Amino acid sequence: MTPRVREILSWYGDENIGVLTNMARMMNTGKLAGTGKLVILPVDQGFEHGPARTFAKNPDAYDPSYHFDLAIESGCNAYAAPLGALSACARDYAGEIPLILKINNSDVLYGSKNPISALTSSVDDALRLGCAGIGFTIYPGSSLRKQMYEEIAEAAAQAKKAGLAVVIWSYARGEQISKEGETGIDVIAYSAHIAAQLGANIIKVKPPTAHIEQAEAKKVYEAQGIKVSALSDRIRHVVQSCYNGKRVVIFSGGEAKGTPELLAEVKELAQGGAFGSIMGRNAFQRPKKESIELLHNVMEAFAGKTLNK
Repeated sequence: MTPRVREILSWYGDENIGVLTNMARMMNTGKLAGTGKLVILPVDQGFEHGPARTFAKNPDAYDPSYHFDLAIESGCNAYAAPLGALSACARDYAGEIPLILKINNSDVLYGSKNPISALTSSVDDALRLGCAGIGFTIYPGSSLRKQMYEEIAEAAAQAKKAGLAVVIWSYARGEQISKEGETGIDVIAYSAHIAAQLGANIIKVKPPTAHIEQAEAKKVYEAQGIKVSALSDRIRHVVQSCYNGKRVVIFSGGEAKGTPELLAEVKELAQGGAFGSIMGRNAFQRPKKESIELLHNVMEAFAGKTLNK
C-alpha cells in the first residue's frame, strides 16, 4: 500500500472495510497502481446509444470479451459495463480486473427533456459477478431527480453494506438547463457536489466549459474571482467542490475526438488535479493497438510523464 493510496482511503473513514478494500483494489491495479490515479474503461454506450452507433467503427467491439481484453491489456484500473456485457464474460476473466456493474441505464429510443435511467440490475448481481463496485447515473436538473436520488440512496446503502464501492455518473440535464449549461462550470461543480452528498466513493462528471449557467452563481464566481478561463482551473474548482479535494473525481472522455485534441485535454485534467479519466468511445472505437497506445498516453499524463503524441 503506497502512502498516497493510504491517504485517499483515510478520507473515507466512515466506510466499512469491504468498501475500502475494493477502493484499494481499484487503485492498486494496472499501470497507475499505487499513484492514487484511475483510468477506467466504461462500455455502457451500446445500451445508451445503440450498437451500430457504438461499435460499428470498430466491429471487434461488438464482442463483450474485447472490452475485457482491452481493459486488461492496456492496464486500466477497472472495467465498467451493464449486466449483460459483464455476465457474458465475467467467469472467463474472474479476478483479472476489478469490475463495476452499471446498475441503471437509459436508451435513446424515447427522448425526454427530463431524463431518468431505469434500474437494470442489482447489488446482488454485482456480488454474484465478483464486482468491486456499482455504477449509477443521476441527472441533476431533471424533474425526476427525486426518484433518482432516492434510488441511489437505497442502492448505495445496500452496496456499502455488502462492501462494494459506489461510483456515481452525475450528468446535469433537464428542461430548465440549456444545452450549453449541461457542461457549464457552475453546473458541473454542483453536479459533482451532489454526487458527493449522495455518498459516492468515486464521482464521474464531464470536463466543464467556462460557461456559467445560473445567474446567482455567476455573481459569486465574479465576486470571489473564481478562475474559469483555463480548463485546468475549472478542473481544480470541480475537485475543490467535492469536500476540498477529499473525494475521488474522474472525468469522462466525452464525444469522440482526435488524438491530439484528446491528449491536450487530458494534460489539462491532470494539471488541474483530476484523479483520472473514465474513457469509453474515445478508446474502444479505435483499432485495438491504437486504443492501447492512447490509454497508455492518458495514464502517463496522470502519472506526470511526458505524453507520446
